[in-house]
Amino acid sequence: MFESPESIMLNMAKRIRSIRRSKKISQIDLAQTSKVSYGSIKRFELTGEISLNSLIKICIALNLADELNRLFR
Repeated sequence: MFESPESIMLNMAKRIRSIRRSKKISQIDLAQTSKVSYGSIKRFELTGEISLNSLIKICIALNLADELNRLFR
């Protein structure tokens, strides 16, 4: 059936965390590169909650912007 918004958010956060870790980038380094606060990144990875603007910045920093662009083509 349908997933809840919360489960989608958590799954997205888990995927971003997994990608970040596979690239051996710390949360602090991602914060500096993306210009998103460390606290926001930490909260996102724990709860899935983040602003769209910050999510886009994180995706750009992790070279995932193409995946976002493909979502709504």
